[in-house]
Amino acid sequence: MRILSIGAHPDDTELMAAGTLAKYVEQGHEVVMCISCNGSQGHFEIPSAHLQCIRRREARQSAEIIGAECILLDLPDSGPWHTKEQRSLYTELVREVKPDVILTHYPVDYMSDHVETSRNTLEASFWAAVPLHLTGGQSTAHTHYPAVYYWEPLGGHNFQPSFYVDVTDQWEKKREMLLCHQSQYVWLRDHDGIDYVDFMAVMSHFRGLQCGVKYAEAFRPLHLWARSRAGRLLP
Repeated sequence: MRILSIGAHPDDTELMAAGTLAKYVEQGHEVVMCISCNGSQGHFEIPSAHLQCIRRREARQSAEIIGAECILLDLPDSGPWHTKEQRSLYTELVREVKPDVILTHYPVDYMSDHVETSRNTLEASFWAAVPLHLTGGQSTAHTHYPAVYYWEPLGGHNFQPSFYVDVTDQWEKKREMLLCHQSQYVWLRDHDGIDYVDFMAVMSHFRGLQCGVKYAEAFRPLHLWARSRAGRLLP
């Protein structure tokens, strides 16, 4: 299968789904990690133009750890959102990758970049398979609607998992991927008072306790017409 993750910022996917992506790769699937925003506002002191370069490098280093392709859409942090150009950009992404499964943010999250990335991903997963929906790009329409799974928001608030992925054997890779994002390790430590590696260890261990393993990541499927699938597509 071809797997596409779409996160708002560099490090978002790693926080909630790195173990799952690593497991997909280990099982022989192709993984593409897409990042919507350039991360230009995620620091106290580093100027935005320089920070974008740092975060691009960190994102690529993280993807390389599991052998995933990294695609950067380079949208600005904090919008503007809701544009036709953005919808075309996401639609063209799905047409280019032609995924069987998409992983992305839960529609209810703590900040707008996450919420709008989720919304744009949902719309693109439909329009990418409509041949007469024109984007100005060169990719052909997808042959089917991909299944969409939502990872949980940071902290797990108001999120009831439908599926768990055992990432016990992938935890060290997840940790290594998280540590690629040193700019964000410092930012979240100083701005939010958290060590995000410890934070993720606690969350993954809690989800693991719920399903009888040491570490797990949690997901909910998109249940809409043509998106629901029989059987399990998560690894």
